Amino acid sequence: MARRRIGGFSLGMKQRLGIAAALLGDPPVLLFDEPLNGLDPEGVRWVRGLFRRLAAEGRTVFVSSHLMSEMEHTADHLVVVGRGRLIADESLSAFAARGRGSSVTVRTPDAGALAAVLTGRAGRSGRTARSGWW
Repeated sequence: MARRRIGGFSLGMKQRLGIAAALLGDPPVLLFDEPLNGLDPEGVRWVRGLFRRLAAEGRTVFVSSHLMSEMEHTADHLVVVGRGRLIADESLSAFAARGRGSSVTVRTPDAGALAAVLTGRAGRSGRTARSGWW
């Protein structure tokens, strides 16, 4: 395997290689973008354990992911950024508790069109006479 080109590796093996490369300089801060993508279940467990061990050593481990369900098993603290703005900086349990509410806030440039869709008054195509963007 030592002589194989990286391009011939599976996605999961490339992920492992990227993680190994990130650790080469023994950095105090690590940033991983979608590190669990392409890993098999055993690889996912290994990465989760590795990240926890690195954090226990006193390192800062940032993990970027759009899969909140995965972060539930991987992270203890969340920093959520959306459209360049800080949305949350809190424990996973506090973030999850906020998400259990019974309301949703929606912003729209056309409240009438949104109301029509939500009340089932929109036409078959989902388009209302007023909207044109539906």
